[in-house]
Amino acid sequence: MARYSELALALVAVIGITLLYGGHVRAVAVPAAGGLLGHSLGILGFTMMLMTETLYSLRKRAMRRPRGTMRSWLRFHIFTGIVGPYLVVLHSAWSFNGLAGALTAMTVVVVASGFVGRYIYTAVPRTADGVVIEAQDLQLLLDAARQEVAQPSPAVGTSPGPGRSREQARRRLRELERQMAALRWARRMLATWHTIHIPLGMALFVMAVAHIGAAMYYATLLR
Repeated sequence: MARYSELALALVAVIGITLLYGGHVRAVAVPAAGGLLGHSLGILGFTMMLMTETLYSLRKRAMRRPRGTMRSWLRFHIFTGIVGPYLVVLHSAWSFNGLAGALTAMTVVVVASGFVGRYIYTAVPRTADGVVIEAQDLQLLLDAARQEVAQPSPAVGTSPGPGRSREQARRRLRELERQMAALRWARRMLATWHTIHIPLGMALFVMAVAHIGAAMYYATLLR
């Protein structure tokens, strides 16, 4: 369950927000995008989207005194990447015309793309800190495991169970070969996925900024 804790937390948050939103709709009405609640949803959602776009990328590039593990920052990235866009959808007041409609559609596409990336990410062998195991390091482990398996029986392990030690070495070799195959596949898939997900995320961010700018312009114009 710990592997998917960020998804569970995001689901709990979405359910809680939906219940509160539904209660407001039943008691009052669907909050207008330009009203106090609608604006609050939009601001909070955009803030979370901004955090999604920037914080994880900054942590990946941090060279000095990085705070927190990559795994923790990725979980935060996934959480804000789900909850933030959902708040933006609620902010739209279910009006999908013009730029607001395009923004909502792009939000759905980016979130769906994020789920695909989360699946690919789990296939990449990593350390306990969440750092990707490099192919060179994995190749060194593979070479050592192959040498161990290739040694004569007396040299593999110690008495009284050399046969068992040899079988353990073979299992270790098979596991390392599986990890190497998974790493190569995931590297190819992640490279392809990044060329899609990152531009989509940037486009969503630009559209959100344009939407905010247009909303502020028309609000000022109509005063």
